Amino acid sequence: MSERSKPEEDLQNPGEAQGPVEVPLLEAEVAESACHLASYALASSSAPVEALPQEILDRMMANLMKFLLLKFRAKELTSQAEILDTVLRDNQGHFPMVFREVSECLKLVFGVDVKEVDPAEHTYILVPTLGLTCDEMLSDGEGLPKAGFLVLVLSMIMWFGDPAPEEAVWGALSRMGVYVGREHCVFGEPRELLTQLWVQEGYLRYQQVPDSHPARYEFLWGPRAYVETSKWHVMAFMLRVNERGLRTFPFMSVEDSREEE
Repeated sequence: MSERSKPEEDLQNPGEAQGPVEVPLLEAEVAESACHLASYALASSSAPVEALPQEILDRMMANLMKFLLLKFRAKELTSQAEILDTVLRDNQGHFPMVFREVSECLKLVFGVDVKEVDPAEHTYILVPTLGLTCDEMLSDGEGLPKAGFLVLVLSMIMWFGDPAPEEAVWGALSRMGVYVGREHCVFGEPRELLTQLWVQEGYLRYQQVPDSHPARYEFLWGPRAYVETSKWHVMAFMLRVNERGLRTFPFMSVEDSREEE
């Protein structure tokens, strides 16, 4: 994420382009994550659709994801009619499959739920998954939503016993392509996020293991996490992720996924 100071330029509304929507030429955030998510979702979908070149399908998925992330950050409603007119245009027959798969990816990776608020008009609102409010300041330029990643970390803490040894959490994240000291295309630098930002916001606790020499550290759920969600809801969410195949789900960077392929 080499230019995280320019999120509004990166997330330019695809509807502002002239003519058909083109693949967004973004330096990091949506370009890498959305295109990889598009490939994953299309590969996992069993919906029968008219055959289209993979490049066109990837473009549709990436553009819709970018469009919906913009709506989430702006706290704006959208509708099926707006999506068809702004994003899909010449491929409107693919709306059900593309919308379903992108909505699922937004939920599982970014922690954003797409909810229908008016079935008659097919109007949608985008809200944080599990009620987590860690992405409230996105409109002020804080990058892509990270609630999905927070749920993953909270679930790891549960899995390792709450408190969870720091080395166990970093080890699990590294197997997903998220490394301490390395900028991730979606989540940024994880140590700063887990040990500073989310600690300050009350989602996590990061403390020294009592009587440890040399000093070792551990993660626990923070008080704000207990207020906004519950361990039961986090467990149910992660079961849904596991149904999609956690090992192949794109928490990893593009470079890491290419190495594994």
